[in-house]
Amino acid sequence: MSATPMSALYQPLRHDAEAAASRFPALLAEAERIAASVAHGSHGRRTPGTGETFWEYRPHRAEDGAGAVDWRRSARGDQLFVRETEWEAANAVHLWRDGSAGMVTASRGLPTKRDRAAVCLIAIASLLARGGERIAALGETGRARSGNVGLEITGRALADGPGALTGVEAPNLPRHARVVLASDFLDPTETWEHRLAAINGLQAHGILLRVVDPSEEDFPFEGRTRFTPPGTGEPLLFGKAEDARRAYGEVWQRHTARLQDLSRRLGWTLITHRTDRPASTAVMALYQALAGEAA
Repeated sequence: MSATPMSALYQPLRHDAEAAASRFPALLAEAERIAASVAHGSHGRRTPGTGETFWEYRPHRAEDGAGAVDWRRSARGDQLFVRETEWEAANAVHLWRDGSAGMVTASRGLPTKRDRAAVCLIAIASLLARGGERIAALGETGRARSGNVGLEITGRALADGPGALTGVEAPNLPRHARVVLASDFLDPTETWEHRLAAINGLQAHGILLRVVDPSEEDFPFEGRTRFTPPGTGEPLLFGKAEDARRAYGEVWQRHTARLQDLSRRLGWTLITHRTDRPASTAVMALYQALAGEAA
């Protein structure tokens, strides 16, 4: 059995890497354009000052670096600790973009839900970075960072990162952090209630950006139609898809009402955005919601 030449393995990997990397500049350019438009049309955000009021000690993480260690506190035992101030805990926003298979859904001529979610979150990240706030991609980039470095690291993760659910289900957050989750939220509301409870347990809170493809809400299908679920699952064949439109609409409305009720009960803000509408409308809604939290 002959060995496969390294060049034969390298070329496909290089092609895949370049294809993945090429998404970030395009998404960033669109996000920056939207951020500039929103910033111009808004009245700005009230942001807390860079106070030094002590908040808590937390265990040191590898990404914090040696400079963040509070050596006096750490000397009392065998574990390294970081001293967090109130501003450091509260003045950070953790962003998450769902990377599940269903997020690649797109009607003809429209972006995928994944890309639209990424653009909206990168635009918000840019606006937050301009305001001096710290940002992070939940479950992917570790501690929140400020400035251009924070935007670069966070933006790349939002564009090309896996968006794994472990970031939501096992969140690594400081208490009272602000969180923005972007997904289609098509999983059962009971599932999302369990996931959000993990974040609420840390006294964190935030915004749900629900990204919807218009075909999912309108169900415009007619005639013989084959529906293939994302990932795994058996295809579903309709002889006359229009016959299912009313029942589908009722299920959709019930799910929407349950999401609205869930967000109210847990103290989250729910924003629904369709990909056939300008991304700037979602970014403005996010910007205003974050401003309300900071006020």
